[in-house]
Amino acid sequence: MKPVKAVEKLRAQFGEAIGPMTEFRGETTVRVAREQILEVCRYLRDECGFNMLTDVAGVDNYGEDPRYEVVYHLYSMADKQMLRLKVGVPEDDLVVDSVVSVWRTADWHEREAYDMFGIRFRGHPNLKRILMWEGYPYHPLRKDFPLAGLPAELPETAVEAGRVEAAPMLGGPFVPAIGTRSSVLREPRQVDTVVENIERVKNPTKKELV
Repeated sequence: MKPVKAVEKLRAQFGEAIGPMTEFRGETTVRVAREQILEVCRYLRDECGFNMLTDVAGVDNYGEDPRYEVVYHLYSMADKQMLRLKVGVPEDDLVVDSVVSVWRTADWHEREAYDMFGIRFRGHPNLKRILMWEGYPYHPLRKDFPLAGLPAELPETAVEAGRVEAAPMLGGPFVPAIGTRSSVLREPRQVDTVVENIERVKNPTKKELV
């Protein structure tokens, strides 16, 4: 079923719960009331042929109201059509119904949105963090989370919990040169001979010609 036709059916079935529709570069997006997202998704699967969920993602529209969104990307295997749903989530009530009962693949997608944005999914069978550890106090993909990160205690299961040391960045093609070797010769090369490699090991600070 074409996305526009699916949206027409949604409007007939759910009325005002279906918000504005936009089309851009061949992609169709429709806004759905948060309270109806589970029923809308089930209807799209059963009545409109959108039998595949390819992604669920959180979005932080910092400074807007509602601040957060959950975005669903649906796909019809039979018709090769895509439809995007957007649900607004207010900052003071970060809860949306889980759609795992409609598409099992939503499981890890919803856990990631919970982990990175703090959006909770009501009815999720196992809503816990998937990237950060349980007890981590922040949500790294929020717009007000600093790029440099924030200090936090490591979990007790970590080796030497509570202490993190910077990893030594010696060698490797992505480390800035310190003036002792050229960038060309600092990187691994297939043309190096055994003799050249042995010489580098014996004299790591020896200057080399480009």
